[in-house]
Amino acid sequence: MTPWRPHPHIRVVAIGLHRRDGRLLAAEVRDDAGRIKGVRPLGGEIEFGESWRTALLREFREELGIDVTITSEPFMLENIFVHEGSTGHEVVFVAEVAFPEGAFAGQDRIDFCEDNGEQIVARWFDLADLDVDGGPKLYPTGLKTVLLGTTNGAA
Repeated sequence: MTPWRPHPHIRVVAIGLHRRDGRLLAAEVRDDAGRIKGVRPLGGEIEFGESWRTALLREFREELGIDVTITSEPFMLENIFVHEGSTGHEVVFVAEVAFPEGAFAGQDRIDFCEDNGEQIVARWFDLADLDVDGGPKLYPTGLKTVLLGTTNGAA
């Protein structure tokens, strides 16, 4: 399988924030050696002619097979990053989402497959364990600061 690299153009994406017991659902982001370097809330690229809302609903349906409810207005982040030596650039719509009653109850992790066949693991993470020495980063960069600022540290 070819290692993932950022697209050579600006991508517009939508990601959903789902929380359970104060913990944020995020997918593992791995380096080329397979080590977890960070985590990112679920979502994906907005297709041409598609609204951010439609894209976010579609991504959860494709990735997890569920219909989520968007429960907040979005905020936006610009994400310029480097992954394995390649620069990426994204404009990210971020909104809270709710799962259907009982979805993934009792599960500590969710395994799913991306369109390209890549196996993904998502887990619920405590924000206090992210973006700290020895812990995984929270992507997009700056998301933790925004979440702590908008929730007064009670994320």
